[in-house]
This record gives sequence, structure tokens and C-alpha cells, in this order.
Amino acid sequence: MYIHLGGEKIIRAAELVAIFDISIEQSSKLSKQFVAGARKRKDVETIGEEEPKSIVVTKQKIYYSPISSSTLKKRAHHFAANG
Repeated sequence: MYIHLGGEKIIRAAELVAIFDISIEQSSKLSKQFVAGARKRKDVETIGEEEPKSIVVTKQKIYYSPISSSTLKKRAHHFAANG
């Protein structure tokens, strides 16, 4: 199964590790360090031109998505329940 993250980006549901609201980047020192490390490895991708609303962590990459974390979580749960 696949999950649409916004724009033209689709990932395999099996690759998904976590979905966070964008606000976690400001409220958590650990998440800032995690994203900074991924940026150094060039493992961060921003989807589309809109302001990011969520951070999607996969096994290979971190995506900044313009879709809210609650919507993405519903999509992920839908596939988990039906997959």
C-alpha cells in the first residue's frame, strides 16, 4: 500500500516510521538535532511550495509535507487497517 504525502510524492506504507506535526521542530531539541543530522546527509525533502504542516519520517528520508499530520495519520491508519 502507498500513502500520498502531498504534491507528487507517494511512499510505501511499509517505509513509514512516524508522522509529526511541524510544531515538534520548535518544541523539541531532540527533533531539531535529528532533522539537522538528516539535512547533513541530504536526507530531507520538502514537498511542494506550500508551508509545511507535518514531518514524515521514513526508513530512508524525512519529508516536510504540506498536508496536516492528522490527515496523514488517518491515511496511514486506513492502510494499516485495510492492508
